[in-house]
Amino acid sequence: MAKSEVKTSLLDNMIGVGDSVLLEPLTEDTFLENLKKRFDHCEIYTYIGDVVISVNPYRPLPIYTPAKVEEYRNRNFYELSPHIYALADEAYRSLRDQDKDQCILITGESGAGKTEASKLVMSYVAAVCGKGTEVNQVKEQLLQSNPVLEAFGNAKTVRNDNSSRFGKYMDIEFDFKGDPLGGVISNYLLEKSRVVKQPRGERNFHIFYQLLSGGSDDLLKQLKLERDFNHYNYLGQESAEVNGIDDAANFRTVKNAMQIVGFMDDEAESVLAVVAAVLKLGNIEFKPESRVNGMDESRIQDKNGLKEICELLGQDQAVLERAFSFRTVEAKQEKVSTTLNVAQAYYARDALAKNLYNRLFTWLVNRINGSIKAQTKVRKKVMGVLDIYGFEIFENNSFEQFIINYCNEKLQQIFIELTLKEEQEEYIKEGIEWTHIEYFNNAIICELIENNTNGILAMLDEECLRPGTVSDETFLEKLNQVCAVHERFESRMSKSSRFLNDTSLPHNCFRIQHYAGKVMYHVAGFVDKNNDLLYRDLSQAMWKTNHSLVKSLFPEGNPAKMSLKRPPTAGSQFRASVATLMKNLLTKNPNYIRCIKPNDQKAPLIFSEALVRHQINYLGLMENVYVRRAGYAFKQPYDPCLERYKMLCSQTWPHWRHGARDGVEVLLTELRIPSEEFSYGRSKIFIRNPRTLFKLEDQRKHRLEYLATLIQKIYRGWKCRTNFLLMKKSQIIISAWTKRYFQQKKYLRLKMVTLRIQSYIRGWKARKLLRELKHQKRCVESVTTIAAYWRGTQVRREYRKFFRANAGRKIYEFTIQRIMQKYFLDLRNKLPPLSPTERSWPVRPYLFLDGTHTQLRRIFHLWRCKKYRDQFTDQKRTTYEEKLEASELFKDKKALYTNSVQQPFQGDYLEISKNPKYQKLNGAVEEKILLADVVNKINRANGKGTPRIFLLTKSNFIIADQKSGQIKSNIPVMDITSVSVSKQTDGLFAVHLKEGSTAASKGDFLFTSDRLIEIITKLYRIIFSKTNQKIAVEINNEFLVQFNQDKVCVKFIQGAQKNGNLPACKRKNNRLLEVTVP
Repeated sequence: MAKSEVKTSLLDNMIGVGDSVLLEPLTEDTFLENLKKRFDHCEIYTYIGDVVISVNPYRPLPIYTPAKVEEYRNRNFYELSPHIYALADEAYRSLRDQDKDQCILITGESGAGKTEASKLVMSYVAAVCGKGTEVNQVKEQLLQSNPVLEAFGNAKTVRNDNSSRFGKYMDIEFDFKGDPLGGVISNYLLEKSRVVKQPRGERNFHIFYQLLSGGSDDLLKQLKLERDFNHYNYLGQESAEVNGIDDAANFRTVKNAMQIVGFMDDEAESVLAVVAAVLKLGNIEFKPESRVNGMDESRIQDKNGLKEICELLGQDQAVLERAFSFRTVEAKQEKVSTTLNVAQAYYARDALAKNLYNRLFTWLVNRINGSIKAQTKVRKKVMGVLDIYGFEIFENNSFEQFIINYCNEKLQQIFIELTLKEEQEEYIKEGIEWTHIEYFNNAIICELIENNTNGILAMLDEECLRPGTVSDETFLEKLNQVCAVHERFESRMSKSSRFLNDTSLPHNCFRIQHYAGKVMYHVAGFVDKNNDLLYRDLSQAMWKTNHSLVKSLFPEGNPAKMSLKRPPTAGSQFRASVATLMKNLLTKNPNYIRCIKPNDQKAPLIFSEALVRHQINYLGLMENVYVRRAGYAFKQPYDPCLERYKMLCSQTWPHWRHGARDGVEVLLTELRIPSEEFSYGRSKIFIRNPRTLFKLEDQRKHRLEYLATLIQKIYRGWKCRTNFLLMKKSQIIISAWTKRYFQQKKYLRLKMVTLRIQSYIRGWKARKLLRELKHQKRCVESVTTIAAYWRGTQVRREYRKFFRANAGRKIYEFTIQRIMQKYFLDLRNKLPPLSPTERSWPVRPYLFLDGTHTQLRRIFHLWRCKKYRDQFTDQKRTTYEEKLEASELFKDKKALYTNSVQQPFQGDYLEISKNPKYQKLNGAVEEKILLADVVNKINRANGKGTPRIFLLTKSNFIIADQKSGQIKSNIPVMDITSVSVSKQTDGLFAVHLKEGSTAASKGDFLFTSDRLIEIITKLYRIIFSKTNQKIAVEINNEFLVQFNQDKVCVKFIQGAQKNGNLPACKRKNNRLLEVTVP
């Protein structure tokens, strides 16, 4: 088996006990000691059955690599050592293969690592599911939603540098193949009070610090912010800087994540503008003033801050200032306006800041949901991941801790119920008798809090809605009356005499015995925080803003939709959200991750036993172990059980040919394990006591050592025999190859001698034959030469009398004729190519042919030029004429000219007549279009460019809108006086018009185009053909243009470009337009 295929087990090489169900003996001390032992050896994960306990290591560990992902992929839950990947893989495979909706519940107190655990689960699922462009995009959006929500919803607390101050539940939706389609995020109870006030040693939400640290100077100037944290009252000064947190880098990560998730640039700017407004709200200060009637009112001390907030939100300053100074109450068609004193004004300011940030956070969640939601309507499988606040017990516990602990009570209740239900269903499925298990049911605590009649939340709502004087003290009095006899409620002022002398319980507090321990709550602020009151004047003021995002956050401010009905309280909203969450969780198969914080110092390698023991108690981990241990401590399918222990029985080792259950029965019978220690299920073996399992493991260990020794012995014998046979075979082969070598060497030597003798004999014969052939050839040549001389002599004797008088002239003419013939024949064979640009010509052979040679070269060049011209069409001839004209106009004058030489002049680049988009524009132009292209028209006021269609006919040049095709300007070419361009490589040119002409009403035109050379050349030729006069083409780095009534200097300067090679135009003043070119 390959190395990557080797399978291990949870029981192999264990440090401590991987599954706490197997602890023996099982006590709280042994449970704690086992966690500590594993933590000390960097084993941070431990099982309780299928529940994963995660101890925060407070340092990076090399156990989350891609190799680890592949190791746990498609493996049985108990096949490898405990890991969060094992739970994530089990949940994903159950969803994909068994079509069961899953939920992963991550609980624990603040700083225990819940947020990191949820990230690990999501990253694992993203790694093991399908691939593809769309799938990868969905996965990336799901993963990148985390940095955005963490920036706006997380903060540094005394217990955790990245504490989630809201509850998050994400449903990840998959198709039938297990590929992600999208997701839906639900958020619960953002701790908005942190916006205006933070406990000592803690920070506000991350986004405020990230914006101030990572925002560019231009962005901060745009948002009217300063980089100094000390400038803002809403930012705690003690812990503004946190070691290990790079706010600037995190801000860049958040901006990148917002782009990936799908936020548009204007949306991101709007969000940051709201964040800046919230930050600046904290700097608004009020001063008291007395009115004539003796009533106190408040006024804003420095209105500059209010002005900046109104500019950020697009608000009328007077409207917001009045909302901070007055409160309007409506009842039965009557409106009563009262002034706000300083305390009420500060309350209104903080209420607006909290509501604005809270509603912005809700909008962010909804906006992310809009991006990551599944786009198809096919049936979906769902995996939910719940990352919600852990149980909180602080020195000063208020309404937020009460709500958070209530949520944890509900989660503990559903945890116990689903765990028992799952255990019972498995026993019934396997045919094992179920024994009732005693456990603490926290339903009595949930009933105390959420009862619709006598519950604490119901009484708090009733107190908030009651007319008359309402305060936290009256609420506590009502609790003392109604809940006095409840066994889980404690108060000094209750009717129960048990707590009258309990000095640890102040008079303005009450205490609840939660499943995690007793928690004392200070009632101060309960009524205000439950009311969550925002004055209607402020809601209406926010609705009146020109800021579209802020306006959408306050729909109740719309006078047309105004309602006198009181909005629901924070407690009732949260109770309804929790009820919906519980209902959703009950429809899914649960998977649990219980996170534990090892110390309060957030330091690695420190394990505080007292702190961990406290968390073990309030997480109910011991009860969970007892539930798992109530019947049988260990269960395993028959196949892996037989595979693991078959070596302990001679009948099952090495191969068992029958059913796995029969093999397990034979195995346990031979090992003589008492029958009361195990039971046979339909598909699994159930072992009651861990001692039995450890006994099997010890026997397996000894047996493996024996088998290893046996294998070593057999292997060594086989290795020695194999080595001997190999050496024997090698000796025979070496001997054979040696004999072969010597014989080959002898054969090659004989062959070489034979070939040498043969070559000498063949050479002698060849030389002899060559001598004979040469002799015969010389004889034949001698006879021919003698005959020729003889015939010549005879002819000369016969004709000597006829040619003696004219012999010299005849010989001269004959010689000249032969030389000319040879000259022309050689010239024909050496003629150069027919390309007109070819300059080569054969060398003159004789001096007297110098004139002839020169004339022939000229005639040949003229002839091949004519042949080349005869190939031209009219269109091509026109193109070359335009190129020639362009050369005369721009060569060595305009740097852009060299780039245009190789580019043919096409004219109609937009195919106006063929493109249906420009059908209307084509119909509006009566003449033939000689040139059609998109240019940038430079705005005369600010220098910005606008895309326009540039059309050129024989009589006019036309400017049209690129999108609609509507004609903007139609200028006769006769009105053009000159054209100006720079000497640089830019494409900017100015068209100067006759003064007083209709087209010149607004002044000259400035355009930019990459095809400047072609446009000006065609314009130049058209005007010349119409007027027989050449227009002036000015090429200079400074020239004047007429804009309306002003003469403006266009000046070209060198500089860096933001838009590639396009020139950047900027209007400096009424007399100067600067053009930045590369």
